[in-house]
Amino acid sequence: MRRLGQCQRLLVVVLASAAAMVSTCAPAQDRSSERTAMIETIKGHARSAPSAVEGRGVDPAVLTTMGKVPRHLFVPEEQRGAAYRDRPLPIGYGQTISQPFIVALMTDLINVGPGDSVLEIGTGSGYQAAVLSPLAAKVYSIEIIPQLGERAAARLAELRYNNVEVKVDDGYYGWPARAPFDGIVVTAAASHIPPPLVEQLARGGRMVVPVGGPFATQFLMLVEKRRDGSITTRQLLPVSFVPLRGGGTP
Repeated sequence: MRRLGQCQRLLVVVLASAAAMVSTCAPAQDRSSERTAMIETIKGHARSAPSAVEGRGVDPAVLTTMGKVPRHLFVPEEQRGAAYRDRPLPIGYGQTISQPFIVALMTDLINVGPGDSVLEIGTGSGYQAAVLSPLAAKVYSIEIIPQLGERAAARLAELRYNNVEVKVDDGYYGWPARAPFDGIVVTAAASHIPPPLVEQLARGGRMVVPVGGPFATQFLMLVEKRRDGSITTRQLLPVSFVPLRGGGTP
């Protein structure tokens, strides 16, 4: 009887440990409540910046998509506890994943549709590409740092974002073989709007790019190519991005 009692107590301990593991692991895998809170924060920021979101708020389709993308799987493991906070996080090699509001804003501004082809400059962890994936027909993403590009491509494939194509290259020059693009998102600050990207923007297309030096004020810029081929630019709001590498810069 003593042996049986000991076995029963051992079984209780094992089951309790297993239950504890399930209770801690399941939310870490799902974390839908954290994404819901993140979306509410994004909406609040949008209300305080009506000119940036063109007076209509962030497109509900963008918010729905961001409410499904597991952002915690696109940051280093030690950063996952902060994955849904509205701030940028380091992802290694001197790069960051942008704060959720900026991701939402940039995605909203290019006005991507289900038949569109989109170019992203600066794959980083792959999160922005994952957000664009359900909204567009095809997403092309360029990363200049091989380790980040390869890691992001593997992660996107593992999570079945099958319409995203990643390559390691100098994003300043775009992807001429896949042009023109209905939308272009640049996730690093350039000292000027890269002419090759303007050239590869389709007529009627939009590009959003942070412009400014690393020690100067940066502004998020919206570039539009009209149907007649003319270009308009609009300064939206001050931002802070890591510098765009490539195009002859170190």
